[in-house]
Amino acid sequence: MILGVGIDVVHVDRIRRWQGIPGLYDRFFHPEELAIAVPRGEVGILSLAARFAAKEAFGKAIGSGLRHFALREIAVLNDSTGKPFMMLTGSAETAFKDFGGNRLVCSLSHERENALAVVIIEGERS
Repeated sequence: MILGVGIDVVHVDRIRRWQGIPGLYDRFFHPEELAIAVPRGEVGILSLAARFAAKEAFGKAIGSGLRHFALREIAVLNDSTGKPFMMLTGSAETAFKDFGGNRLVCSLSHERENALAVVIIEGERS
């Protein structure tokens, strides 16, 4: 059963500006996300913007916003076919399980100025 749906849009310039602020990328992104995106330059910034939107969409889907976990506890990665998936750690994983979630589905999109993401949480409520 679908327990939650979240959607978010991010203006890419917001993420582009962050690259000039020391430590800000490390605050919001998982090290694995940064290792993949940063070397890709402008394409990587689009990727990070979409991933940031997914993290915000997750907070909306779970209904708590971003209060109970750090954004870097969520890694938005791609499988071998390019399909995005979310890897949760720490408090984000705990919040997901406490919510009753057992499956996450996400979709990302970006273009020159905007990035967006949709997150669906499936599971069972007790």
